[in-house]
Amino acid sequence: MNENRVIRIQFVVLVLLASCAIPPSPPRETIKIVSLLPRTGSAKQQTDFIVNAINLALDECGREVAGFRLTYADLDTTCAWEDRGATLRDSADFAAQDPDVMVVIGTYNSGAARVVLPMFNQLNLLMISSANTWPGLTKPGKGDPGEPEKYRPTGKINYVRVVAADDIQGPKGAEWAMRAGLVSVFILDDGEIYGKGIADGFRSRATELGFKVLGQETIDFQKDDFKPVILKIKGLSPDLVYFGGTTQTKAGEIARDLVAEGLRCKLMVPDGCFEDRFIANAGAENLNDRCFLTFGNVPPEKLTTKAADFASNYKKRFAQDPEFHAVYAYEATKVAIEAIRRAGKKDRDAIRSACLSIRDFDGALGRWSFDENGDTTFRTISIYAVRSGKFEFIELMK
Repeated sequence: MNENRVIRIQFVVLVLLASCAIPPSPPRETIKIVSLLPRTGSAKQQTDFIVNAINLALDECGREVAGFRLTYADLDTTCAWEDRGATLRDSADFAAQDPDVMVVIGTYNSGAARVVLPMFNQLNLLMISSANTWPGLTKPGKGDPGEPEKYRPTGKINYVRVVAADDIQGPKGAEWAMRAGLVSVFILDDGEIYGKGIADGFRSRATELGFKVLGQETIDFQKDDFKPVILKIKGLSPDLVYFGGTTQTKAGEIARDLVAEGLRCKLMVPDGCFEDRFIANAGAENLNDRCFLTFGNVPPEKLTTKAADFASNYKKRFAQDPEFHAVYAYEATKVAIEAIRRAGKKDRDAIRSACLSIRDFDGALGRWSFDENGDTTFRTISIYAVRSGKFEFIELMK
């Protein structure tokens, strides 16, 4: 064996020994983000877009931030947002007990948020909503007695939202109706947190503006016969019927029955009816150019350059245009990523605190901040009309 070959062999052996002496890199820690959303039933049409948007935002950062690997779990809350079943609590318990879970994106319904917030607050677990609009979740004096304090047993704020609350949407609806030349209104609501709250907000502002408020009634949406209240409304001949409720609490059926009884008035509904099933239940021909909807958000095409980029990237990834809730879920996820980056450690309280400190966030919704209650300073409302069986954007209200 020649001398050069011996030297080469010795060198290789030394390199191998040296490599064995270097300890392997420690595995990156995992931070988990979960969503709590209804994933079956009529709401699935909307929540599919939300889940897609969450995944898009995570993919754009390579599913890592501040040295942590990000994972995502899509949890179902379908059966129990009104606190009448087990699915919501089971999913929330799963999220709370997993030490890797640092952020919850959700809920879809304000009633669901009411159920889970006290538990998450006690655990310093950050919750970011792109859809909850009940004012009492965040705003003192704007909800039921004890709100929002009862959701904050620790005294800390752990819940924020990137969507405007109903105390903005309801009054803006009344302002638009007045500008549209309507002077009298009969108000219906479903008695639920969201529906009754937004109807009351509409009524309060309508009264201030000088509307003739002919009455307000709460329907029993478990029934299918609304004829008695509709005949009462017919006898009063309002220019407008406002319904505070959702597709699930019979908004479409009420619209259908109003037309069947011969009423020619306009109808206004909030964004809880912003789904194709509402139009299908009512019958598209019954809503054409006589049904208007307020939406506590802004369509992607009316937002900033970043929103346009989001819409383009979403379409490339999922082969369809994003629906209206998607950009807000995308924004909520970007906020979660930013909070983790700012905290720089796997600690629920640190991430919660970092999120509350966000100001002048330059996102898909434009530049906005969280206020002292955890609400967004972005408060523009959209007005839609139903035309040719579709929701058609007609105006922004700021």
